[in-house]
Amino acid sequence: MQMQRALSSFSFAPAVKVRLINAGFHSAADLSDFRPLQLSKEAGISQEEAEEVLQAVRSEPYQGRAAGSRLTALELLESEQTLGTIVTFCSDLDCVLGGGVPVGKTSEICGVPGVGKTQLCIQLAVDVQIPVCFGGLGGQVVYIDTEGGFFVQRVADMATAAVDHCSLLAEDAEQRAALKEFTVETILSNLFLFRCHDYVELLAEIYLLPNFLAQHPEVRLVVIDSIASPFRRDFEDLSHRTRLLNGLAQRLIQMASQHSTAIVLTNQMTTKVVNGQSKLVPALGESWGHAATQRLILHWEGQQRLASLCKSPTYKEGTVPYQITGHGFRDVVRPCLPRTSADPSGLTFGSACKRPRLEEDGPP
Repeated sequence: MQMQRALSSFSFAPAVKVRLINAGFHSAADLSDFRPLQLSKEAGISQEEAEEVLQAVRSEPYQGRAAGSRLTALELLESEQTLGTIVTFCSDLDCVLGGGVPVGKTSEICGVPGVGKTQLCIQLAVDVQIPVCFGGLGGQVVYIDTEGGFFVQRVADMATAAVDHCSLLAEDAEQRAALKEFTVETILSNLFLFRCHDYVELLAEIYLLPNFLAQHPEVRLVVIDSIASPFRRDFEDLSHRTRLLNGLAQRLIQMASQHSTAIVLTNQMTTKVVNGQSKLVPALGESWGHAATQRLILHWEGQQRLASLCKSPTYKEGTVPYQITGHGFRDVVRPCLPRTSADPSGLTFGSACKRPRLEEDGPP
């Protein structure tokens, strides 16, 4: 339907798109009741620009996918299975995630500072480039840094470890040939870095990103590290923030599906008081908790780092240990490693290894 069309897909001037998005308008339906003068004041654009916008959204035919097009459940399942996953190099965590971070969906990684959120994101940015003959995706990555926590030397260290690992696994001519193109230099060359300093720059980048993805169809991973930082600063109107975040979440879900890309977001933690007791919960409010398809919380138990899958439509909740080494995000190696049920939100998690969630397991 025309009125459900995203404003970012129209041929407006980029500056006009950014102002509309910044004002909380995301689809043609959001403008259905506006007059030019009213829209001009609300979005901070000229009346002439407002007239052009309203004329475009009310008259331009939708050129995207037909509203009546349909998929069967079997076709959808087969499509999702062909997309694959991105391994984390922590086999316990990959087991809980059903093979790794899913492509075509949005995933959120939450945690306190220093627990390893950025380390996992960088690991994924390297691992998504592993050649197909080694079980990888051979893709490219877009990395949007909002906190200044991206360090290229760390990428080089993890890339070196990944190349060395694949070199040890190479058994046939195809794999040995692939290693000639899988080098630290090519890994760095296939990582596109964007630095955003505030939420306006982040919104502009995300809403212009589909054009970039269309020009770079090999991108299989988009990282936003972090989504919380820009939106926790300079926002007195929380209802405005919620509107922006809800529109942003829908845009990311659509982007992940249409471009067959994994969208990975990092989020901070905040303190919430419940029944007189405080506990750490993901930031940006309860409504944001529905934004991503799955949510992973990284947390501490004493000196041990733990990763808890606490939201997933497919796999049962689970908690596993991990460590950050010089080579990157890795398993904790020790004999007869037991699963732990620790959970930062007070829930109890079981272990899960590629096991679909059953009805008796209860909601995620």
